[in-house]
Amino acid sequence: MKRWILGFKNTGFGRRNLKSAAVISLSVLVLCVCIWLISAFSDMFGLMPGKGREVMVEIPKGTSVQGISQILKEEGVVRHLFVFRVYEKLGGEHIFQQGGHLVGTGQSYGSVIKKLVSAPEIAENETVTVLIPEGFEAWQIAEKFEQLGMADKDEFLRLLDEGDFDFDFIDEIERTENRLEGYLFPATYEFFAGASEYDIITKMLQAFEDNIVPIYDSVETSYTLDEVVTLASIVEREAANDSERGKVSSVFHNRLRINMTLGSCATVQYIIKERKAVLSNSDIKIKSDYNTYINPGLPVGPIASPGTASVKAALMPEDTDYLYFAARPDGSENVFSRTNEEHIRIVKELQN
Repeated sequence: MKRWILGFKNTGFGRRNLKSAAVISLSVLVLCVCIWLISAFSDMFGLMPGKGREVMVEIPKGTSVQGISQILKEEGVVRHLFVFRVYEKLGGEHIFQQGGHLVGTGQSYGSVIKKLVSAPEIAENETVTVLIPEGFEAWQIAEKFEQLGMADKDEFLRLLDEGDFDFDFIDEIERTENRLEGYLFPATYEFFAGASEYDIITKMLQAFEDNIVPIYDSVETSYTLDEVVTLASIVEREAANDSERGKVSSVFHNRLRINMTLGSCATVQYIIKERKAVLSNSDIKIKSDYNTYINPGLPVGPIASPGTASVKAALMPEDTDYLYFAARPDGSENVFSRTNEEHIRIVKELQN
């Protein structure tokens, strides 16, 4: 007598299907394991692509093997943290030297460890403290490092447009000119005295990823990260003090909502590379994708490096119906208004 299973005649067809599915699943699993093993062994023995570039690996005093492996991953020296840690542990006890080590990407784990246990190229105490203020433009940042004798301004700016940096947010930036404007996070940094332009930029981009990206990810918005950084950079440049960032942001959000040009003086100042107190009629008519007097919407990209407060303001503006603001002559604050008539009256009062 033929048996029935779950209402179907037991012809063996179901068993064959299950067997085939199991074979396919096992094959896929084996393939994935093989791919991982190839990647891990290639990384371990220095067979991965990316050879030829040296990076400055900074080993702070007292850093654990876990911490060092994380630093190496962030610098693009190793790709498999777990494999590196196992390799290091099986190789015996290593005393890693604190300080700055020049390490090539794509080297074998053995070569990397040998480099890190040797005397560093730069001792840990040979560092330079650099303050990058909020609202600085890329050229100002490059110029500051050049004045400190740490970088060549032209090479610094070239790398911002053409350099190969391993950050996901860069892949979303479509422009090639002024590509990383706004992404050099403003903060106080400690750099090794021998850090290259590439090392400096990488550290600042890492700070952006650590400080700005989490803020963006925490808020639901229809704006892209680049659009948020662009708006935040305008808020950074237009706000006269910390307390009014939210209001300044609300003005621009309100204008965007009704398809009104932003009319930001800061965007024109970015074009002319001069922070004029009063723009001329010819200034505001300059043909440029950054000119928000003649172009609707946001400019093509950021105009400066915004801090976290301006990014938060760009994402979460105050709830107002303001459409205008004008700066007091002493620059202490902006005076906000709802109508053009009110704005004109305020401007006249401020000028008298």
